[in-house]
Amino acid sequence: MSKKKWLPVVIVLMVLSNWLIFRFMPPVQSPLSLRVTVQSDVSDEYQLFYSDDGIWSIDQSSTARYEAEDVNSPKELEFYIGKSGHSQFRFDMGAQAADIAISDAKFCVGSRELAVPLEAFADSSEQTDLGGVEVSGNRVNIEAKDGDPRMTLALESNVADELDTLIADGSKALAAACKVLACAAIDILLLGALIVSSHVKTLFIELFQNRRLIGKLAYNDFKTKYVGSYLGILWAFVQPLITVFVYYCVFGIGLKSAPVNNVPFLLYLISGLVPWFFFSDALGGGTNAMIEYQYLVKKIVFKISMLPVVKLISALFVHVFFTLVALAIAILYGYTPGLQLVQIFYYIFCNFVLTLGLVYATCSIVIFFRDTTQIINIVLQVGIWVTPIMWTLSIVPEKFQFLFKLVPMYYIVDGYRDAIYSGHWFWEKPYETILFWFITAAVFGIGTMVFKRLKVHFADVL
Repeated sequence: MSKKKWLPVVIVLMVLSNWLIFRFMPPVQSPLSLRVTVQSDVSDEYQLFYSDDGIWSIDQSSTARYEAEDVNSPKELEFYIGKSGHSQFRFDMGAQAADIAISDAKFCVGSRELAVPLEAFADSSEQTDLGGVEVSGNRVNIEAKDGDPRMTLALESNVADELDTLIADGSKALAAACKVLACAAIDILLLGALIVSSHVKTLFIELFQNRRLIGKLAYNDFKTKYVGSYLGILWAFVQPLITVFVYYCVFGIGLKSAPVNNVPFLLYLISGLVPWFFFSDALGGGTNAMIEYQYLVKKIVFKISMLPVVKLISALFVHVFFTLVALAIAILYGYTPGLQLVQIFYYIFCNFVLTLGLVYATCSIVIFFRDTTQIINIVLQVGIWVTPIMWTLSIVPEKFQFLFKLVPMYYIVDGYRDAIYSGHWFWEKPYETILFWFITAAVFGIGTMVFKRLKVHFADVL
């Protein structure tokens, strides 16, 4: 069927998907922050704690620095509260004696603002290490003593109600913006699929017709990779195990990393490393597939589009083993996998498609630009630290977390953890799912187009 005949189908799918997004997408809560204009004669670190029950925790706090160059000058400090509204706030003013003046305070949700009455600071009934607090004109003068000067903000009920309204209104605006962006992403995906459909269709037909040959080549690739060594294919399992052991010794034992969200650090670590090992091994091996199998590339009758898939399936053998190891560790720690475990196959598919799209591009480019292999190695070295594998995204200020969520491997790593022990379904994070598939589809489409354009020159260059 031609592209013109498919166009009405694509338009119907666009309309239907857009309606479903606006009708069923869950609401998004807009992030809240508190901005306070401070003037002091001492440089120090200020901290805002937020809570619903009066129990203060470092996990529910935000810090801002009043620098030395700001001394005796007003400076606006912003404390990021996050996406949950809270009813109680504690304002900590460093650890030194100082004369502090607060001239402006306001809650902010996007461009919306709610002024905090200065009396919220002056009328606080819970004060520690403060010599005096008084309102003078349009500012609050605070005498802080050595120790831990702090106060709990006294918000009137009407201010708390207005704050709830502010968050609700901001969340509606954010939800509408997110839904528009999600619709745009889906529409671009469908139109892009229509444009590159001929490339992708031809590719899938070739792979399906040669599926048995691909399986045999993948098995032989896995078996012959370590031919000549005493341990043989055991090296494929030993090296990742040693890597996990080293990371655990450094972070879990040496740095005494605490459990992450009440999950033992070893389980958190290995459930993140397992998908990364596959991605790293498959991308590295797939990039060099054409060079390694150049004797097949030079054969006119051979479908070279199979070779990247062969490398990925070869890496998949080891991946299945380490996925089972991660499940065994989860069970030993008392996390019995539930029904959500079935979505591990979905996340393996996500990893496979993302990597395959990248490999089709890199295996084509490396033939003409051999430095591609070294660039890929550097990207992988950086990527393992950019992706929250050995650390948790919660240590990053929430307003910057979206930058890390743009990395497709974040979605996959987080998904493996959901499948193994968290018990969350992938459709519970619809916006992240749409973002992942938007990026992955773009990568796959570009990768296959690059491969198709360059493959006619492979034999000549090799």
